[in-house]
Amino acid sequence: MGDKLFIGETIIELEQGDITGWRGDAIVNAANTSLIMGAGVAGAIATRAGATVQREALEKAPIGLGEVVRTRAGLLPAKFVIHAAVMGEDRKTDAGTIARATRAALADAESVGLKSMAFPALGTGVGRMPYESVAAVMLAETVKYLSARATPRLKRVVFVLFDGAATESFRNALNMIRANL
Repeated sequence: MGDKLFIGETIIELEQGDITGWRGDAIVNAANTSLIMGAGVAGAIATRAGATVQREALEKAPIGLGEVVRTRAGLLPAKFVIHAAVMGEDRKTDAGTIARATRAALADAESVGLKSMAFPALGTGVGRMPYESVAAVMLAETVKYLSARATPRLKRVVFVLFDGAATESFRNALNMIRANL
């Protein structure tokens, strides 16, 4: 059925790859509430972006579960990093937190007029959530958010997925949503 879905004028896309190399307005970081970028997506972003992203994030920490903050992207090809807190110090997450973080990241991107953004599979690494659950939650929240906007500023929302298993889970969830529209 494909890896794309249009919601009004906005396209939702799936790509397999490394989110740190994605070119667009913003990428989302799967963050913890203290915004320490040590492992998983956060660690990869910190390594490739340089020290400025971690320094800016720590200046805005701590944040609550499901909340976001935005920093510049340092040496990354994106312009911004939106840090979405999907777990606390206990390294646990749940579907409700992932849903809130997804909505908050979309709203933050729109609040500053961004046209494109990319998400990883939030909470599937250190947070250990199953790809299938995360895919269903994140895609449903994105469709719901975009559908409620009369004229969304976002024109492109991409889910950049690290491996084949994540990509397949997101593809299946996207096809389920498509079938129910």
